[in-house]
Amino acid sequence: MNVSPVLALVVGLFSALHCIGMCGGIMGALSFSLSPADRADWRRFSLFLAVYNLGRIGSYALAGAVLGWLGGSLMATASHAGWHEVLRWLAALIMVGIGLHVAGWFPQFARVERIGAPLWRRLEPLGRRLVPVSSLPKALAYGAVWGWLPCGLVYTMLISAPAQASPLAGALYMAMFGLGTLPTMLATGLLAGRLYRYARVPHLRVFAGLTILILGLFTLVFEGYN
Repeated sequence: MNVSPVLALVVGLFSALHCIGMCGGIMGALSFSLSPADRADWRRFSLFLAVYNLGRIGSYALAGAVLGWLGGSLMATASHAGWHEVLRWLAALIMVGIGLHVAGWFPQFARVERIGAPLWRRLEPLGRRLVPVSSLPKALAYGAVWGWLPCGLVYTMLISAPAQASPLAGALYMAMFGLGTLPTMLATGLLAGRLYRYARVPHLRVFAGLTILILGLFTLVFEGYN
């Protein structure tokens, strides 16, 4: 049984404080960039927020599919019989690192954001041209661009995606992570960024980080017996 998609969902859920700190300002700005009429109609407002996030999660899934294909290709061509075991251990260690980072004990882990900086320099001007967002297609396009924002947590999850060893599994893995972040992002948009103060509560960060760390270790042991 592959529990990785479930783990990715849980990591997304327990990364709420990181997401508020990283993207809360973006969601608040996007909310205020809508027309007064769209903001006044809570159904349409909620629809815009959902479409933003659909584009974002779609980009996660696309990147996961590419890296899942890459991992599967490496496993198919590598002569080392233990290549899958190497990827499994790498994914588990990455989860431990994410847990330490979310808890606030490993801030250096965010340096992985540098991986996506060159791509973001090319995409960020495109995102600017889509603002103000005046239609649902533009909201979807903006969300798709937003999905490539250099975020240490997202890029770290992508580093572990090759362990899924197929495009479909990689896409599912990253989509589940994105779905885990969805409740926080929707709430942040609806409340216009007022959740930001919770991102700085130390005890909440430690609890969330330790939960991710323990789940990463549990998954390593669980999959080792299957």
